[in-house]
Amino acid sequence: MGCYIVPTTAAIMHFFMRKRYPSFRGRYNLWLNQLLLGGALFGVVDHWWNKELFLFGEHLLLDLTLGVTITLTIFIVWSFLVISDKLSKKHTITTRS
Repeated sequence: MGCYIVPTTAAIMHFFMRKRYPSFRGRYNLWLNQLLLGGALFGVVDHWWNKELFLFGEHLLLDLTLGVTITLTIFIVWSFLVISDKLSKKHTITTRS
């Protein structure tokens, strides 16, 4: 259960930060929130499928470490998406001039 708690908590916190702070309302932050929700949903579905939805495993620290790893991977993928989007816009502007 611990592995989907971390991305779920990050998604909820980021959602409320987007609502509260105008600087978090951009397109890239929407992408991040959707990726975090996808990671959380995947974890919930995986645990539901294995009939472990509300069970804590015997290695809670390892589960939480997996959750942190999943969340960090989501941030890395999001960073690549943002960088690639910014580079493609820069390339489009450069080639049109």
